[in-house]
Amino acid sequence: MTSIADESVCIQTSSESAAATPSWLGEVVLLTAHLRKHGVLTKITEQVRFARRRFGRYDVIDFLAVLFGYAISGERTLEEFYERLQPVAIPFMALFERDQLPSRSALSRFLAALTEAAVEGLRTLFLDDLLARPLTSDKQTGGLVDRAGNTWMVFDIDGTREAARQRALPKTDDLPAPFRRLDEVCAPGYRGRKRGEVVRTRTTVSQAHSYQWLGTFGNRGNGRYREELRKGLAAIGRHLTTHRLPQERTLLRLDGQYGNGAVLADVASFAFVTRGKDYHLLDHPLVQARLHLPPDQFQQRPESPMERSLYDCPEIPVGPDGVPCRVIVATHPSLGRKRARLG
Repeated sequence: MTSIADESVCIQTSSESAAATPSWLGEVVLLTAHLRKHGVLTKITEQVRFARRRFGRYDVIDFLAVLFGYAISGERTLEEFYERLQPVAIPFMALFERDQLPSRSALSRFLAALTEAAVEGLRTLFLDDLLARPLTSDKQTGGLVDRAGNTWMVFDIDGTREAARQRALPKTDDLPAPFRRLDEVCAPGYRGRKRGEVVRTRTTVSQAHSYQWLGTFGNRGNGRYREELRKGLAAIGRHLTTHRLPQERTLLRLDGQYGNGAVLADVASFAFVTRGKDYHLLDHPLVQARLHLPPDQFQQRPESPMERSLYDCPEIPVGPDGVPCRVIVATHPSLGRKRARLG
């Protein structure tokens, strides 16, 4: 029998209490080693600048180090993250070639003073780094092959709304005017089925085959979806140019918030598919005539017994300019269920 014991390993124990190393610290080590190898940390230090307000001796890279660690850790709150980080704060910051951990109040002031120009600088820097190096040595980018044998590059532009709940604030003569911290980051907007009073919208742009993120944007309320769509298309255009991919073989999968005729001018040079929200199109005579004919296809998902009928309506004028689009209408029979009464 062969023993795998190694005489050079020495195990020591002590009765003194010592804080355990956070389980996520290893991932931070791998991330910083990768960023340092490709010079990303140096570029952040040298290229991203903005007017500072009471930051003391800290720079942008100090606060990004905290945000990187917080995102990787998966801790529920920033307070819990700082509690876990405090025993290893010095070696943690040393990974980013810094020597002091910013306090939570300094981080709060940094985020409040961060300008749009600095955010765009960071976004451009990370996109440049993404496009500078292919995923594989043979520069494979993936693709979707349709039934005609044509290869398409697919990109997802998805806007997600998060609702925030707000407690009722007391209003009496002896209290100052109420102030909510969420007013700067949230606003009234469409909540859908989510419970809350105010919302914030985050839009992400990703390559569907490699799962590479080309951009992310956040705004109060419903967001500035037209502006964010144009920025996302600009990032996609840079990706296509870098990899020398034809734009006519690019397919965009858009979220439902882009499902109206107003965005047709922005995506006119791309093929796209989206979930429409202009329900008045169902009243169009061409659509009504098609719905009175047998469906083109039936669809049923494995996890649901519901069967949907699909109607293909080509050349339907959409938007203020009447741009002809292919519209597919999905219908299903009503379940006839009544809402349960409460009480």
